[in-house]
Amino acid sequence: MIDFILVLFYFVLILVVALRGKKNSEKTADGYFLSNRNLPWYSVAVSTIATNIQGYQFLGMMGSAYLYGLAQASLEINAVQGILLGAFVFVPLFLRERITTITQFIAKKLGQRIALFYTLANMGLFATVTLGAALFWGAYAADVVFGEQLAFLHENRLLRIGWLIVILGVFSAIYTYYGGLSAVVKTDLIQFSVLLIGGVVVCLTAVYHLGGWEQLYSKTPEKMHLHLPADHPTLPWTHMLGLFFLNINYWCANQTVMQRALAAKNVAHAQTGLLVGGVLKYLMAVIIIVPGIALYGVLGDGLAEPDMAFPYLVKTYLPVGVKGIILCGLFASLMSTVDSTFNSLATLWSTDIYSVYLRPEATDQQKIDAGRSAILFSLCTALVMGFVLLYLKFDNPDSAFTHTLNNLRYYINCGIVVLICSAVLLVRPHRKGLLFAFVATLPVNILLQFALPEMNYFVRAFWVIIIGLALAIGSSRGQLHSLRSLFQPADERVKWWGWALALSLVLLHLIFH
Repeated sequence: MIDFILVLFYFVLILVVALRGKKNSEKTADGYFLSNRNLPWYSVAVSTIATNIQGYQFLGMMGSAYLYGLAQASLEINAVQGILLGAFVFVPLFLRERITTITQFIAKKLGQRIALFYTLANMGLFATVTLGAALFWGAYAADVVFGEQLAFLHENRLLRIGWLIVILGVFSAIYTYYGGLSAVVKTDLIQFSVLLIGGVVVCLTAVYHLGGWEQLYSKTPEKMHLHLPADHPTLPWTHMLGLFFLNINYWCANQTVMQRALAAKNVAHAQTGLLVGGVLKYLMAVIIIVPGIALYGVLGDGLAEPDMAFPYLVKTYLPVGVKGIILCGLFASLMSTVDSTFNSLATLWSTDIYSVYLRPEATDQQKIDAGRSAILFSLCTALVMGFVLLYLKFDNPDSAFTHTLNNLRYYINCGIVVLICSAVLLVRPHRKGLLFAFVATLPVNILLQFALPEMNYFVRAFWVIIIGLALAIGSSRGQLHSLRSLFQPADERVKWWGWALALSLVLLHLIFH
């Protein structure tokens, strides 16, 4: 009961903070969607990483770490590649154009038609897989840890998780609907603190029951390698080829992630915030991956369902009261992702579709109302997708489900990478050729999957993107901007912090090879 009361208090606190954000926010489109472009670097850092951390990382990635060890951390620490490119290449370009959405940048560089495809692809992905997965993982985690207390919702587990998906989705939509980005950022500061505390507690608990940090090498030496053999079916070291490009999609062209940088006070605040976010990613990698490895050291192969690693640690080793904090941390990871995605969907619909094609003369209030309508619609699509993922998970409970979801995302993400890279790299992009390259990535992806079913999905994404970029560059006669000219730090201090972060990533790969 103490745990349940803590969770209820947490929900009330989030709602109060969000509604206060509504009261103090400006009644303008810039205020609602971009918090008046006044975010300091620490808000950019914390809110960006809070948005990035989802329930699937605590459950899915920890479960994958239980199976594959430290190699799973590659997906976390290599995010620094994308963060560095986002900070020093993309953010200066975006802020110079003073855009509200990435789509507006695409429209300036590649034309309105391609920008429309870009927006629709992102909106389709956000409104289905992104939101649906976040809601599913939050509900699934809540049921696994607190199934007995939540039995009043329904005795049947599937229906109970379904009800939780609805409750969590509706709650997140309510405060995002009223507060806009200001409410999202304010609640993210609280939510990140809660999920960080919860994650640290679980990590230290797992290591304690293993026998200490040194036991990671004594009891699980085979799990302490970042790079697995090239023929590994799930995480070969070659996955980093595809991951490099997919990180560009996520950290440089994802409206949900970039919206904080777009709302920063200036380039220096945006770049500093993203670099600090890179350091926070290292910390999150530790508290997400290490517990899975430690649990393997304790149980061996005794855990039948990998995604049960996190719930097992919580239910087995943590006392009453602490469990409530952990569950709040899970809900924090869920809601910080869901509210940010709702806000980005509202921004994309209002700015790129409603204000361009449906009502170009729209007032600020009409733009805000259109964005709010998008939140309500995407809530419905998210709930449907959450139920679909619930079915898929229980249809194959023994798999590491995080990789199943990644596979779904990358069908769309590959084309997005081709567009954003072309917009930045090409001097005179050929618009029809780029549109063909973008559309071609989907059939090429499907063709490679059927022709080479044994190919790792990260490696497949790499080849799909390479083929797409080759088509784009070829149609544009191969004229590219110099890479050096694209690197634009705000000042010397930011530049050297960027080099330090890049060097730290290289050292991690060398040390934990």
